Amino acid sequence: MRRQPAAWARRPILALATTLLALACLAPAGAGAQTFDAIRAEYRPSETVVLDRHGEVLQRLRTDASVRRGEWVPLARISPALRQALVLSEDQRFYEHAGVDWRAVSAAAWANLWNTRTRGASTLTMQLAGLLDDDLRLGTGGRTLRQKVGQAVMATQLERSWRKDQILEAYLNLVPFRGELVGIDALARTLFAKAPHGLQDHEAAIAAALVRAPNARPARVAERACGVLKAMRAAPAGGPAAKVDCVALDMQTEVALSRRAFMTSEGVAPHAARRVLAAWRAAHPGQALPPTVASTLDARIQRVALQSLTQQIKELRGRHVEDGAVLVLDNASGQVLAWVGSTGALSAAAEVDGVLAPRQPGSTLKPFLYAQALAERRLTAASLIDDSPADLQTGSGLYIPQNYDRRFKGWVSARTALASSLNVPAVRTLVMVTPDAFARQLGALGINLREGGDYYGYSLALGSAEIPLLQITNAYRALANGGRLSPTALLPGTAPVFRAALDPGASFIVSDILADTHARAPTFGSDSLLATRFWSAVKTGTSKDMRDNWAVGYSQRYTIGVWVGNASGAAMWDVSGTSGAAPVWAALMQALHGARGAATRSSAPTPPPGVVAQRVAFGDGIEAARSEWFLKGTEQALFATDSKASGAGTTSAEGRKPSKNQPAAHANAGDAVPARITAPQDGTILALDPDIPPARQRLTLSAEPGSAPASALRWWVGQREIGRGDRAQWLPWPGRHVVQLRNAQGQVLDERRLEVRGATAKPGARPR
Repeated sequence: MRRQPAAWARRPILALATTLLALACLAPAGAGAQTFDAIRAEYRPSETVVLDRHGEVLQRLRTDASVRRGEWVPLARISPALRQALVLSEDQRFYEHAGVDWRAVSAAAWANLWNTRTRGASTLTMQLAGLLDDDLRLGTGGRTLRQKVGQAVMATQLERSWRKDQILEAYLNLVPFRGELVGIDALARTLFAKAPHGLQDHEAAIAAALVRAPNARPARVAERACGVLKAMRAAPAGGPAAKVDCVALDMQTEVALSRRAFMTSEGVAPHAARRVLAAWRAAHPGQALPPTVASTLDARIQRVALQSLTQQIKELRGRHVEDGAVLVLDNASGQVLAWVGSTGALSAAAEVDGVLAPRQPGSTLKPFLYAQALAERRLTAASLIDDSPADLQTGSGLYIPQNYDRRFKGWVSARTALASSLNVPAVRTLVMVTPDAFARQLGALGINLREGGDYYGYSLALGSAEIPLLQITNAYRALANGGRLSPTALLPGTAPVFRAALDPGASFIVSDILADTHARAPTFGSDSLLATRFWSAVKTGTSKDMRDNWAVGYSQRYTIGVWVGNASGAAMWDVSGTSGAAPVWAALMQALHGARGAATRSSAPTPPPGVVAQRVAFGDGIEAARSEWFLKGTEQALFATDSKASGAGTTSAEGRKPSKNQPAAHANAGDAVPARITAPQDGTILALDPDIPPARQRLTLSAEPGSAPASALRWWVGQREIGRGDRAQWLPWPGRHVVQLRNAQGQVLDERRLEVRGATAKPGARPR
């Protein structure tokens, strides 16, 4: 039985209380002068909410790594059970005292006198004072007498100027619960995966127990929670108490404390949100991030873009594809409407932003090349370009471009060459423009190459440089705007500042070509996904080894860029422009125009001054007669070649078109004419492509037989005979070789030395 002290022993206790009260009245005001509204206004969640252009939540991003705080939750949106549990656990006379519970102070002093334990004398208001003033915070060694007096002073002032509901609301939003969790919103969403208003009585008891021992072991927390829950369910006077299952509560506590459901980033635009916050910081240097930041994105378009991309990637998983990116721009303003940086859970590198990652753009650079050639009046849309095998001598050897289908079309117009994405005509066009000049043109369009044009050489026409989706999509937007370029914008209220980047007439003609279904039919067919029911211009591209697949295009109002591939750089299997990125582009373009009615119908652009229409015909039936657009001064009515050139048929990339070799003229008709090798040239360096099947990489050997019959010629490479006649196909292998032309008796008639570099096949490559 506990001994009770006599009345004389209680006098020191009363004296102590009186002394503390006097000290409280004499202490300085400190932080107690802060208002509730000021505290709430200064509150900053550890997450910043990025809103779309309509105020809809787009993404939550954690921007404070030191703590984890959710939103400020009004008291009305906090579970009544939690309010009850907190008051019963921490301050049972909360609604009765004026900041300091002197009865509790006396009880604490009495307990200290008899060396017994009690709940303590700190009220919720005093604890709040410790949360608001850093000088009053609880240290590892407990609070000093001076801190306790300061708490009492500040609590008294808070009670004078704040309402009880404001004190309780501020406390629940500022109190640390466990680990890095601060405030009821972070606690409820992390441990219980629900909003604060949905906490039930057992969850409220666990939360209240954590206030007193934030980092205690689960068993200790459960023990205290059981006591709180019993107090909550205590029966009114004269009635039975509700039963509490402490065993079940122990299991619930164990489960709750093991959860980490509060995502560091939550929403549909994680990559875009990071860029929005970076743009905000750049626009407001030195300022703290506000709780919410508005953006130019449209949540509806963002969701459609994300859904279209993920659905397409799921369908391509069997072809070794797991990543992709989508960018949607408003043509007039340059505002970003959708920014999908990755496929999320489908990707092994979800944090990589595919909109900003440099990748090889393939044929998507061709429109800018032809636009430059048109502007420089080197070509017209009707000019004929020879789509036939070409050997281009470079500093590192021969560059031999190939078409996607490994076949050649002969003479074609520039319109057909661009729309059908023929590679050899594009390379021939770059020869006219020069790689260095083309690189400067790309720079004017905001496409910043890492090296100069001469570094990439003629392969630049086929997209050998690495370029981010953001830059190339905005460059296409310049085509949509008649050659005018302005930066993209992620923050609302930014007016576009345009500058001339391309000739407006050339931009118009290229746009007309990219919208021409008939001109692209030789490669893509007339019913491809690239054909929409409204006006749109689009170009696809595939980089070497099918590592990158693109579809970039625009309507009257929108420009959309889509990239599909693997963030790791691994090759896809049998994925082309029309089967990879184009379905996403087409679905998104249709969603933007099909669901909003007449307001977003897309009309063809109006030809600018200096562009004229001319009826043209082509000699030898190369192409059908048509009306064509020209820059004024370049128009003409007929385009033709000589009969030999125009008669060139479709040939395979495996060899040259046959030509008639005439013997050379000599002074004496009876003189013997020696046979000689006409191809390859001596000193040729060949670079094998590891991404083309070996059987398709044949080098054509050709000779002029001279006086000897062609059937008597023999082709030798090293110690092996590889063919007979005036032409032969050789499957090259790496190394230095001597190609010899011999007669039937084995006598060497002519020879060439050449070097083959590279590998004939990629290890582990999937057959195609």
